[in-house]
Amino acid sequence: MEEDRVGAVTGGVASRYALKQGRIKNEDILICIDVDAESMAEMKTTGTNGRPLIRMECVKQAVILFIHNKLSINPDHRFAFATLSKSAAWLKKDFTSNAESAVASLRGLSPNKTSSRADLTLLFRAAAQEAKISRAQNRIFRVILIYCRSSMRPTHGWPLNQKLFTLDVMYLHDKPSPDNCPQDVYDSLVDAVEHVSEYEGYIFESGQGLARSVFKPMSMLLSHPQQRCAQDDLDIPRSLAKKVPVTEATNAVDHHNGNNI
Repeated sequence: MEEDRVGAVTGGVASRYALKQGRIKNEDILICIDVDAESMAEMKTTGTNGRPLIRMECVKQAVILFIHNKLSINPDHRFAFATLSKSAAWLKKDFTSNAESAVASLRGLSPNKTSSRADLTLLFRAAAQEAKISRAQNRIFRVILIYCRSSMRPTHGWPLNQKLFTLDVMYLHDKPSPDNCPQDVYDSLVDAVEHVSEYEGYIFESGQGLARSVFKPMSMLLSHPQQRCAQDDLDIPRSLAKKVPVTEATNAVDHHNGNNI
């Protein structure tokens, strides 16, 4: 494929650089939601009924918004859903770009009442199989894992040389205490992202218990894997805090000094 040649002028001297043409592929996205008992934890945000939201309900709302936003960017993206307990299981295996069908799959999702250690091997195996189908259709495959366990590190037995899909993780956890180990869990999730991801995989975590700590990372996961910078280079979303113009600040100081006795 030919390269586009683009000219630039720096300091009065013309320079040239090449930008390779490339097509951004449609995505097949498997969203895997942790249904462990810890997904029933109450958040600090209240719902419309005045009661605190539980993690699961907040996650559902964030995923639904993610689907609608992703389809508004490109209506040819497709979604499927799985749950994570001791291992992964399909919730909706048929990939769809129909928002109503995708949302309907989430409505009946409910947490388990027991906790257990999670093995991600079946999730990665299913993702690899589906990724081969996506590749044959000139699409790319991504897994978004939403994990909620503060004291149980996930495990997997996936070979290092098989990177057929991209893994993103949103980790919601309790604050550190003698009874849990969210840092160790987070480190294990980072290792998993680096172990399996074809493109740059992102991982976000929060122990704040606020709705925005769920919606904010989901909005950042709208980014297409083929168009990402390294996570260390992310500086979005930027703070919207108002900055006082220099002239206003100077005038305020002068006025204050003028009132001194």
